[in-house]
Amino acid sequence: MLLGAAILFVLVMGLFVLTLFRPGFGSGVSIKGWIVAGGLLLPIPVLVALNFYALFQGERLLPGDVASAYRIEAHARQWQWEFRYLDEPGAPSTVDVLHIPAGLPIEVVATSEDVIHSFWVPRLGGKIDATPGHAARIRIEADRPGIFGGVCAEYCGTGHSRMRFRVEAHEGPDFRSLVERGFEQ
Repeated sequence: MLLGAAILFVLVMGLFVLTLFRPGFGSGVSIKGWIVAGGLLLPIPVLVALNFYALFQGERLLPGDVASAYRIEAHARQWQWEFRYLDEPGAPSTVDVLHIPAGLPIEVVATSEDVIHSFWVPRLGGKIDATPGHAARIRIEADRPGIFGGVCAEYCGTGHSRMRFRVEAHEGPDFRSLVERGFEQ
């Protein structure tokens, strides 16, 4: 998306610079021609390419075959996240730290206890609202081990700015070991 925006910016600024340094540039084109060329023909190819890219990327994050995804419930309450590992019977829940295996799709079921919250890990996927009385689903995936920041992206009261969490993606064997130890580092 950033690349597409940069391409559009460079094209528009290029036209702007040409009009500054070449006083007669573009005088042969009518106002209607500038509107059609600059407002339609210039951005449409870039926006179409970005749209296809967004659809392709978004499609892989849609909830689908639950059997292929590792399931986690993200339960929000003012002002913390509690993560329950649905595929690990007896595993303790964690607060404000979500442990996931890297390289595996994760289906997050977002719920809320009190007001609307929003589960969002910008580096791993889109965001989804956690609404009281409703279970919303989203897929995230870390392609490599690492630590990723997550936030509540919906204003939920005076403690909203502190409602952050951390996602720790682990290699498969390291994740299994962590689960067996009850998420104690």
